[in-house]
Amino acid sequence: MTFDEKQNTTDAPWLEQSIIVLKGIGETMLERFAKRSLFTLNDLLFHLPVRYQDKTRVVPISTLRAGDSALVSGEIIQCKIHTARRAVLSCEINDGSGVLSLRFFHFNKQQASALARAGEQGKWLKCFGDIKWGHQSLEITHPEYRIIDQHQPIQLDDSLTPVYPTTEGLSQPALRNAIQQVLQGIKGQTRTDKEDTFREQSMVSDYLPSTIRQELQLPSLVDALVYLHSPPPDCSVFELIEGNDPYRQSLVFEELLAHQLTMKCAYQNQMQHFSYPISRLNEAGKLHYSAQFLKQLPFKLTRAQLRVIAEIAGDLSQSHPMQRLVQGDVGSGKTVVAAMSALYAIENGFQAALMAPTELLAEQHRNNFQQWLEPLSLKVAWLSGKCKVKQRREALECIANGSAQMIVGTHALFQAEVKFHHLGLVIIDEQHSFGVHQRLSLLQKGEMKKGKTEKNKKLNKEQGYAQQEQGYYPHQLIMTATPIPRTLAMTAYADLDCSVIDELPPGRTPVETVVLSEHRRDDILQRVYQACLNGRQAYWVCTLIEESETLQCQAAEKTYEMLHSQFPDLAIALVHGRMKADEKQVVMQSFKQGEIFLLVATTVIEVGVDVPNASLMIIENAERLGLSQLHQLRGRVGRGVQSSVCVLMYGSPLSRNGKARLMTLRETNDGFEVARKDLALRGPGEVMGTRQTGLAEMKIADIIRDQHMISEVNRIAQRLINDYPESVEPIINRW
Repeated sequence: MTFDEKQNTTDAPWLEQSIIVLKGIGETMLERFAKRSLFTLNDLLFHLPVRYQDKTRVVPISTLRAGDSALVSGEIIQCKIHTARRAVLSCEINDGSGVLSLRFFHFNKQQASALARAGEQGKWLKCFGDIKWGHQSLEITHPEYRIIDQHQPIQLDDSLTPVYPTTEGLSQPALRNAIQQVLQGIKGQTRTDKEDTFREQSMVSDYLPSTIRQELQLPSLVDALVYLHSPPPDCSVFELIEGNDPYRQSLVFEELLAHQLTMKCAYQNQMQHFSYPISRLNEAGKLHYSAQFLKQLPFKLTRAQLRVIAEIAGDLSQSHPMQRLVQGDVGSGKTVVAAMSALYAIENGFQAALMAPTELLAEQHRNNFQQWLEPLSLKVAWLSGKCKVKQRREALECIANGSAQMIVGTHALFQAEVKFHHLGLVIIDEQHSFGVHQRLSLLQKGEMKKGKTEKNKKLNKEQGYAQQEQGYYPHQLIMTATPIPRTLAMTAYADLDCSVIDELPPGRTPVETVVLSEHRRDDILQRVYQACLNGRQAYWVCTLIEESETLQCQAAEKTYEMLHSQFPDLAIALVHGRMKADEKQVVMQSFKQGEIFLLVATTVIEVGVDVPNASLMIIENAERLGLSQLHQLRGRVGRGVQSSVCVLMYGSPLSRNGKARLMTLRETNDGFEVARKDLALRGPGEVMGTRQTGLAEMKIADIIRDQHMISEVNRIAQRLINDYPESVEPIINRW
């Protein structure tokens, strides 16, 4: 919602009104609140503190520790200005148990005079701030303070003081004042606008049915909000900050529930669309292309591949669009599964399109599909941003007239000029690289109105949809080599059915992973040289193409020159993302045919490269890469029968997180375990892409901290849809 749309009139529900209805909020303050995306009263209500200050009790100076935030009171025993390098106002107070220094780097003459005069009169200071070690003793820099008489009762707060996320020009007192007005309002105890009108009832609706809230022992929404904005003095501050108290967990549960309901509703809405059923049997009653494809493969499919193909076939046979995610570790055979799915569509007279996020991965898919499908007399069209004008025009024509049954490409498939003849299946590889709107765009390209072709008319009649006006959508198959732990998949992909290829093809041996410092470079070089002399092939992976002083990564060109000069008798080549597609193809083909023994590369080889004889990989500056990316790179070796080794070479000093990543790879080859550790270290936003999952946009929930709730949230979401449908939309809209 835009800034102007959020400025509602007083006719709107109270919590949806603009914050300008609050006392002390004018046009200038309105703009400052808007910088924090705080537009309505409801926005303020769910703008939770990041930490708390305890001003409910006075702490003896003798018990203070560095790192504490505390309220203290003591007699002013000294106040003077030091002018060594810059003017600093320094005061000391004594409460009878100890002495504490107060330092002010920014002050004025009136402030200094007032404090000095108060000291001469035997006054006391009540002050609050963060305790830290100074030159010789504990001190507070720029404390909040007030001059008081020695025997004057100290006014204490009734609750902990919240500290909110803020921005320039928006002070903590201004935020607290506005939020407290809203809190009073939801309890029916405050004026709601400048005209002194009152609200008599609670303004926050608890859409979660009371029976479910009692069953889960969750505090009410109003109680949770009031508690978190104004915690009592005896609460556990540690639990509050960590997010483990029942009040914050109540809000976390509802936010996760809203996300789950959104995804489930999206899934149900998709199920209401129509799609042409795709049978495993063609019109003659027997398999054709798919059976021939299986016969020509030089290997047998694994049980996991056969199981997932059966799940896909079951989805394709339905009259609503398939929405299936296939997860599979590196080398598990996802592409063969995709090919079988495409052939089912082609056997039934439809086109299939496969989209990949990078040129290199898309090229690898094109090569595989051409190798597999052209012997079956099927045409594979290729479309990418780097296609030449003539090649592009021919591809577009083949796609539009239906002479190309299989289409492979990159983001270029989204472009408006791409018109499909009869698209029945969309396959998206590494889906986290694409936004939701991009995926939807490709699906809408396949939308077909009933009666458009003779085949459509026949299928309409057979399926009994002749009276329907709604268009048909293609089936959707999504593949990822980034394994996702089950609890996260339940949250991020609740709008998809999930399949897992959890078995590697026979003959694949685990890759031994070695972690070595760059100081061992000479040893590593000799090991690579000997391996190549013995007929093995190796990758040497660098993280940047050109020199970078900032990241201090070894450039691929420099490494290539160094290796070429050191081993002149060795066939060495270089490949990186800035090379032309045909240049990369020539190098990769030479490497695959065994003409090149050592390939220096950037991370462009992360996915889509399959060279069974390559059994050694060196990754420079491995500490610079994430766990999942390192795991993907490691997956380029270990594809043949001989044992393989991946050397993770790191630069010193190695951070704690960097060490944790590298040790994880040394200890396991399991992609799901790697993904679990990666999530713990980096969070779901970085691992999976923030826009695509929506997880990083959550206000309160933390998918890692709160993953223990996911199964229960999933169960309650389905229960609400089945038994309390009236609660679904309000809960979604709140978040």
